[in-house]
Amino acid sequence: MNIEEICEIYDIINYSINSDNSIDVEGDVDLSNMGHKELPLNFNKVYGDFHCGYNQLTSLEGSPKSITGGFTCLSNKLTSLKGGPKSVGGYYDCNVNRLTSLEFMADEIGESLFCAQNNLTTLKGCPEKINGTLHIHYNSLTSLEYGPKLVEGDFVCKSNYLTTLKGC
Repeated sequence: MNIEEICEIYDIINYSINSDNSIDVEGDVDLSNMGHKELPLNFNKVYGDFHCGYNQLTSLEGSPKSITGGFTCLSNKLTSLKGGPKSVGGYYDCNVNRLTSLEFMADEIGESLFCAQNNLTTLKGCPEKINGTLHIHYNSLTSLEYGPKLVEGDFVCKSNYLTTLKGC
């Protein structure tokens, strides 16, 4: 199928096709709960929210590089954030995956970061500043090393294996 046909299937409108066959979308994209093992298109910029949660994704390849709204990839089979967005204007939700680190996390997150119920053993890759809340509960963290220097809202890290708050 061509890009136009795929966009029609997923109700993606107000888009433009770039020379590299990635697309920019003016508005939200919702690819949630569709059984995807990989993203059906390559996105560049999304001016809205991007949702790809509740699938079977093992990779974020094809995700937008930039999202002005929120990004949700929760409840997949992700072991890495490689291929994910570099800039997210809203919240970033990667809860309930199989992540062991936050490497390849977006450099900029405008609001809250949700990384609960993964297999995190390190916060390496975590942004230095979280403008909202940070949820890293129900992981396997023993340390808060590499954690953010500033969290504007709540910092929820219960149900880990922390032996010290050093690095917080």
